[in-house]
Amino acid sequence: MDLFDDLPEPTQSCASSFQLMSFVFYFGSSSSGLISAASPSPTKEEEEEEEKEEEKRLKRKRDDADCHAEREDEEPAEIKKVCKEGLPVLKGFVAARRGERDEMQDAHVLLPDMNVCLCALPGHVSQVSFFAVFDGHGGARASRFAAENLHANLAKKFPSGEKETFDKLMKKCLLDTFRQTDEDFLKKASSQKPAWKDGSTATCVLVVDDTVYVANLGDSRAVLCRVEAAAAAGADGEKRSLTLSLSREHNPTIYEERMRIQRAGGTVRDGRVLGVLEVSRSIGDGQYKRCGIISTPDLRRVQLTANDRFIILACDGLFKVFSADEAVKFVLNVLQEGSVEQKEGLTEEELRFDAACQQLASEAVRRGCADNVTVILLSIGF
Repeated sequence: MDLFDDLPEPTQSCASSFQLMSFVFYFGSSSSGLISAASPSPTKEEEEEEEKEEEKRLKRKRDDADCHAEREDEEPAEIKKVCKEGLPVLKGFVAARRGERDEMQDAHVLLPDMNVCLCALPGHVSQVSFFAVFDGHGGARASRFAAENLHANLAKKFPSGEKETFDKLMKKCLLDTFRQTDEDFLKKASSQKPAWKDGSTATCVLVVDDTVYVANLGDSRAVLCRVEAAAAAGADGEKRSLTLSLSREHNPTIYEERMRIQRAGGTVRDGRVLGVLEVSRSIGDGQYKRCGIISTPDLRRVQLTANDRFIILACDGLFKVFSADEAVKFVLNVLQEGSVEQKEGLTEEELRFDAACQQLASEAVRRGCADNVTVILLSIGF
């Protein structure tokens, strides 16, 4: 059995090439002196002493060079790795709207370069990115706590194993990260007077080189826009886009979720746990944990290719008024529009993605969504 729910393989594969390069740095000591015309000539003893010192310096250099040559012969595995060619470049754009709510309870994280958070990368990994949306309920404390701590826990637990076991270790890492974040928040929430009752969904996209791992709790969602390869396009030669779901929603109306809740002694009324909570998995919600609410995410994995255009990562505020396919088509239409307002420091493509993200969130509010709306749009370039 596979470890992840993988998405369909791309119709046209995009091979990545790998290149190893070695850089040798040698630091030697050197001395320089300024001799004044009025300085006295060195004595014979001083000349002999200088000659001895010079011989010692030359011997040290020869020994260092011999030692370095031996290390190269004995330890070829020490050659340093540099970034692989052909890897995707992801750029994140975010738009957040409070809607008709009194408080903004969503939180988000954009870490296009997560390498800086990691102590060390496995030898076969070049780049790591992390993006997440957290949709709070009952307050904003759970979502903000998750936004501040989940990626930090992930960095501490990030696998350092070989390529052959990496997927297995990554699955354990993600499951442990969510469990740890939930336990830490519940401990903090229970220590408050009165105890916090906040909860939060979590949809996280972790990109390791060209592989996307998605971990999801609750009803926030992630979708991928993939353009069909030319060979699969229609007779008119025009490429068509596909909308691929990267996450699975968790609500009490789903059979497996309802059965777990009922086995734990909880009930589902009007599509809600105990008639109150809309989601069946979350971070926080300490008062519902005894009723079968868990913090175990669903995990999915997909390999990115040159056919992939962007990922939409958003809370349910967007998907209450947009289907996944409608959201993808809306973004594509904005990207294909004519002119965009120029802004210093942004390319035309970046301006288009930023405009698409902002307009998508605003359109959700215009269509009548009274909830908070947070949208992260990830552009994918090769």
